Amino acid sequence: MNIKSKRPLLTILFVACCIGISAQTKSLFNGKNLKGWHVDVPELDKNPNGVNPFIIRNGMLVSLGTPGGHLITDAIYKNFKIEVQYRFAGKPGNCGLLVFASTPRALYDMFPKSIEVQMEHTNAGDFWCIQEDISVPDMESRRGEKARWGVNGDKLRKIERLVQGVEKPVGDWNKMVVKCKGNQIKVWVNDIFVNHGSNCTASSGNIALQSEGSEVEFRKVALTKL
Repeated sequence: MNIKSKRPLLTILFVACCIGISAQTKSLFNGKNLKGWHVDVPELDKNPNGVNPFIIRNGMLVSLGTPGGHLITDAIYKNFKIEVQYRFAGKPGNCGLLVFASTPRALYDMFPKSIEVQMEHTNAGDFWCIQEDISVPDMESRRGEKARWGVNGDKLRKIERLVQGVEKPVGDWNKMVVKCKGNQIKVWVNDIFVNHGSNCTASSGNIALQSEGSEVEFRKVALTKL
């Protein structure tokens, strides 16, 4: 077989490899409904006809901010990378991406057991420990006095990110990438590496998005298996 006759075969193999790689990445929402997710909003226990704070609008997933609660994947994931592209629809505020989520309402009868990767404006990429824990370099300078560390109540649960000033102006789209491999979590915001934790007390679980006071639009929520 001469070189020219090999080219079509090489092309087919290259395309097949590319298809195999892309097949590992999937969108977690379909732009039409919340298939693949379930809503956990404590207020709806008392008022089943109340407002669901998670909707699809113009092909985007939207967290209305109130009432407070979480949108949680039906599936459990481990060893993955998730990319979210989001923006605050009005005034800047708060939201979060939770990984390794498990027991619902484990903290304050609201937050599932998890590690939260903060999306709050000017704090995107901070870790919040919610009945799970994680370690980072320079822990005391980033978390506070060691004697007060903890995963619930009034303990020091916030671990500050490494880099400041990484978010886009309100109204512009931000990109957050969270890579979970084993019991390590790495975070990038707008392609800037902002946090890295290890020795996490969990290595698999659901993924959740918050409704926490501010309207947030998501145009992409995509997961890649590692």
